[in-house]
Amino acid sequence: MASGGRLWRGGALLLAVAAMLPGCAALLPRQVGVADRLAALPRQGLDLQRPVTIRWNSHLVPWIEAETDADLGFALGLVHGHLRGAQVALLRMVARGRLSEIAGPLAVDIDHALRILDFGRAAPEVERRWPAETRDFVQAFVAGLNRATSGGPRPPPESALLGLRPEPYSAADILAIGRLAGSDINWLSLFSLLAERGRPGFARLWRRTLEAGASLTPPEDEADPRQAALNGLLLGLSRSGSNAVAVAPSRSASGGALLASDPHLGLSLPNLWFIAGMRSPSFHLVGLMVPGLPITGLGRNPDLAWGGTNLRAASSDLFDVSRLPPEAFAESEVTIRQRLWRDARRRIRVTPLGPVVTDAALVPSRPGEPIALRWVGHEPTDEITALLRATRARSAAAFRESFAGFGVSPQNMLHADRAGTIGRLTAAVLPSRPGFPAADPVLDGADPAATAPWRQLRDAGSLPWLENPPEGVLASANENPATWADNPPRIGWFFSDGDRVDRLRALLLARPKLTPEDMAALQTDTRSPKAALLAEGLLARLDSLPGGAPEPAMLARLRGWDGDYAATSEAALVFELLLVRLVARLVPALLPEGREGGGRGPETGWDFITTFLLRDLDALPPARREAVLRGAVAAAAPLAARWRNWGEVHRLRAAHWLVNLPLLGRAFVLGDFPVGGSRETPMKTGHGLVSGPHEVSFGSMARFVSDLADPDANWFVLFGGQDGWLGSAAFADQVPLWREGRAIRMPLRPEVVAVEFPEVTVLSPR
Repeated sequence: MASGGRLWRGGALLLAVAAMLPGCAALLPRQVGVADRLAALPRQGLDLQRPVTIRWNSHLVPWIEAETDADLGFALGLVHGHLRGAQVALLRMVARGRLSEIAGPLAVDIDHALRILDFGRAAPEVERRWPAETRDFVQAFVAGLNRATSGGPRPPPESALLGLRPEPYSAADILAIGRLAGSDINWLSLFSLLAERGRPGFARLWRRTLEAGASLTPPEDEADPRQAALNGLLLGLSRSGSNAVAVAPSRSASGGALLASDPHLGLSLPNLWFIAGMRSPSFHLVGLMVPGLPITGLGRNPDLAWGGTNLRAASSDLFDVSRLPPEAFAESEVTIRQRLWRDARRRIRVTPLGPVVTDAALVPSRPGEPIALRWVGHEPTDEITALLRATRARSAAAFRESFAGFGVSPQNMLHADRAGTIGRLTAAVLPSRPGFPAADPVLDGADPAATAPWRQLRDAGSLPWLENPPEGVLASANENPATWADNPPRIGWFFSDGDRVDRLRALLLARPKLTPEDMAALQTDTRSPKAALLAEGLLARLDSLPGGAPEPAMLARLRGWDGDYAATSEAALVFELLLVRLVARLVPALLPEGREGGGRGPETGWDFITTFLLRDLDALPPARREAVLRGAVAAAAPLAARWRNWGEVHRLRAAHWLVNLPLLGRAFVLGDFPVGGSRETPMKTGHGLVSGPHEVSFGSMARFVSDLADPDANWFVLFGGQDGWLGSAAFADQVPLWREGRAIRMPLRPEVVAVEFPEVTVLSPR
């Protein structure tokens, strides 16, 4: 693996040098003001039925007013393409498994894995089933997107660096991007577990995984950078996290229901969300959209607000298909074009239980055991129609009914309407499982009992939902549905450990009347109650050692900690440095004889740590437990003396995603600053085990708050900015707002929109 890593880095260096000359526009982008970016928007001779007015604020947030729904779709596509054209192009390259056309032979194995996952597999049947209103809206959106990206006078600055050329989009491309955004986050855990199968102690590891839930964070010491890159793509681009809360009018200071939601995704720039307001005969709303998709994932119309969190349901199963007959395998060969290199050819096999994912070099496998992936995303579910209808819903009941047939990624959808109803629903399509196997996550594809759950899929109409709880508040943070639903079906096995949702509920219930300011404060909260309890438990065990706890000066910085991961916290720093040294000693101590390594995979995840760390410590023989504790403290002490507080090691970097390029990446860093939060704080800033300075790459990257008492009381902010154009004044102008807990108001009343969005662009038909 080490030699493979050197080959990757060496080849990447050569590609970077080859790309440097044509990429100078990206390395030294010309600074562009908001007025210049608006002037570059195509506005004449467009495929419209009537003129369209777009109003803009100083952050380049559009508010679109169209006289027909089709014209609204076209204008949205035009704006997405103009502001985020390069980002949408990259999303398509990932969704279609075409990264080798950018990175050459370095990405062939990644592309092969992506081609096997085949995010566009269901697109033809989804398109065939679309109702006319969906088809018309998507076609108009695609037409606008193509008009903006068809090769204007100046391509995006990074186009030459990446070798991107204008290429028309299709509805199938849009569906593939949507499936990429809806990929199953359980894949990271399942693929990690595949590497452990067959080793001594695997059955115990799987039982503990089912009890604790697996870690969302891929192994930090991943030796193969290609595998790390694939993990990063799936984690950073899928809707894998989030918080959402709703408050009934009885607990609201304004007398209207409140809703707040903050999605958790990759923290690179440009942001993976896009703020927009819009009005046409059927639509009137403000919200967050995924670039390249014609749907609003969370937002507000005059009567209803909505947000959501990833359900973390198991929308996939792995099947051992070695006992299927040869005719069950449909085999094909794909051609992968490579930049600066000849084409590569790879085999793809598909069975009735899904593609054989272990044919990908980056998916661990055992010899002679082909494993297929059955995923709801390969079924013809229809998320676009569901969300288009949801954005037009005027009541809680209509909103709930909109999600029939919504498949991936499974979501907890929270909503609040103007009549005062607050609720949550399970938006998913899932197999009707009786449970999960106790010994192995890989099922026998030749066993009819194992495949039976996929013959009867359940959707939102038969999955749990809840309205108007007695306490008047709802909170969701990727928690187990068993905590709020009576007798829920076996939805999944990997959920948040509950720390975030418990903290959110405690904050909501602490005040008799809540305001939008209180809701915004929730989104910047950096306390982890479970971390405080774990620290208290560790101190108690250290204090009970013969002769007392070692390193009293260091441990004094930890005593009395309330779990607050503020950037200025000394205790958070000491806790994390102690934790990594403790896990490094404890996990190998628990591994059976003959098992190599340790400290990787699920054992190092927060769910495992909070579930098993103290339990496993207490299960050790006293002498061994003392050695583990003393060794961990001794190893952490010099590190704790090196840094003052959490923010010195916990860093948030504002950087374009091109920062990942070798040699050239540093040119795309805009800033680096200390940040609070942790894995399971409401303001999530995800990380693994910490030994020193590290960069946060996943967390709370957008925020939304709404008060249903006032149609104009809606606020949004992005970590980054609206414009993906390198050098634009609106590329990262919202980062200071995000850091300070401020936001941009998105009103609904036309007269207020006219005042707060003063720049006007008129799009004219041919």
